[in-house]
Amino acid sequence: MIENLAIGLVLGLIGIGVLGILVSGIKNVVNGKSDIKRVGAMGVPVVVFVISYATLGSANQAGVATMMFMIVAMILGIVVTGTRGTFKF
Repeated sequence: MIENLAIGLVLGLIGIGVLGILVSGIKNVVNGKSDIKRVGAMGVPVVVFVISYATLGSANQAGVATMMFMIVAMILGIVVTGTRGTFKF
């Protein structure tokens, strides 16, 4: 019983946090403090998860696939920026 309550409260707090981040991001874009491309880049994991979920049919598998995709994207980003900095491209 207490576990269900705790999980519900944590999910509620996560939802409030995500809502606050969305409102703040929209406010910053409207005020010109942030670029729409940079704010939009935060949606990449969500899009990857939705595509993974649609193809795999399971939230667990989609979560793991999203994590693996984001790790590979991070490694590629590090390699590209490191190579660019090393060879002055």
